[in-house]
Amino acid sequence: MSNNNAVLARNTEKAPMNSLYSQTVAFSHYNNLSAQLPVDPKSGKLVAGGIKEQAEQCFKNIEAIVDSIDHVMNDIVRITVFVKNIKDVDAVNEVYKTFFSSYLPTQTIVAVDALPMNALVQIEALVSNGEGTIPGAPQAGDLIKLTNNTENAPMSSLSTQTVAFSHYNNISAQLPIDPKTGRLVIGGITEQARQCLKNIKAILESIDVPFDDIVKITVFLKDFSDLEAVNEVYSTFFPDSSIARAVAYVPARTVVAASDLPMGALVQIEAVVSHGDGTPPQAIEDRHGLIIEANNTENAPKCSLSTQTVAFSHYNNISAQLPVDPKTNEIVAGGIKEQTEQCLKNIKAIVESVDHVLEDTVKINIFLKNIEDIEAVNEIYAKFYPNGTPARRIVGVSALQKNALIQIDAILGNAEGTPPIK
Repeated sequence: MSNNNAVLARNTEKAPMNSLYSQTVAFSHYNNLSAQLPVDPKSGKLVAGGIKEQAEQCFKNIEAIVDSIDHVMNDIVRITVFVKNIKDVDAVNEVYKTFFSSYLPTQTIVAVDALPMNALVQIEALVSNGEGTIPGAPQAGDLIKLTNNTENAPMSSLSTQTVAFSHYNNISAQLPIDPKTGRLVIGGITEQARQCLKNIKAILESIDVPFDDIVKITVFLKDFSDLEAVNEVYSTFFPDSSIARAVAYVPARTVVAASDLPMGALVQIEAVVSHGDGTPPQAIEDRHGLIIEANNTENAPKCSLSTQTVAFSHYNNISAQLPVDPKTNEIVAGGIKEQTEQCLKNIKAIVESVDHVLEDTVKINIFLKNIEDIEAVNEIYAKFYPNGTPARRIVGVSALQKNALIQIDAILGNAEGTPPIK
């Protein structure tokens, strides 16, 4: 590890605080915010009212955090909205439009089985960090956001298809919508999964980025029994190029059970994509030819459809880890505590296999079969992250692969970055 970048965790009293995680963790050119519940920071309780009041409080909390680090709401590149009831999306969007009146970030909306504190909505933001986190070293200049929409993929009045900042493109989650009709494609899960990926590919082609530059995929599924069919389609898209096929490259991946999706879709797919040239202004030598570094270790479970960790520039993207013992490839014996420990052990093994440490973690995403297990999860979690540094998200889901009780994925800083192509 080098000391070129620093993990910078920050909190403000103007938003809800928790000793187990930080409100925002900056690394290099991104601020990773913890998912915000509709909690009044003064009382520590959910705000009174219904979905509109709760959505407004979530955004107020995000705005307070963003303001506390000398940023503005227009620095947000991605918004992720988790609702308890998909019918509440219209009400959330009404509130959303009051916070984003001109510039629109990318967006993901999904209904999940449960949220902490029995909230109706939880909202998460990813924020640009123009100055970066290199101690004492000013950047070459303020980086800019690059936004783009193409008619070859579904367009929305509430989000931008892709927002690039520094060395990453953040793609709005794609529904199986035919861009010509604006409607869901005809057919079942196979046709819908294919359309989601076609839409992502069209967006990438519109900005001259190869499909194999995707570093992380998140699949949201209405019916978990459809996963095998999705995987069959997925395998026809990855690897996409001869270079990727030669090394059997596939992105890191997370699969999430959604209780519902917009438009009644069966599947929705989100992508995070590398952006080799970055967004100017930058020094010429910092703008070209970075490579994707994919890695697997025998000390964590392997999967033919995903890579355990994919590094690009100053971030490592970790595939979701189930509580699987890598020696037996089976769920570990015991309950939620044992399963939580195994998930985090697997993440730790992956992190150490690429010469990093858990303290490099900037974001943790936890998916729970039973939301009531949060306290037990926190007890184990605190042993792995005693300083409460990473930003965090917890949602309750109706199902997990292998009937697991918990699944965890992570994003890590990559201080040394990834080298240019030789």
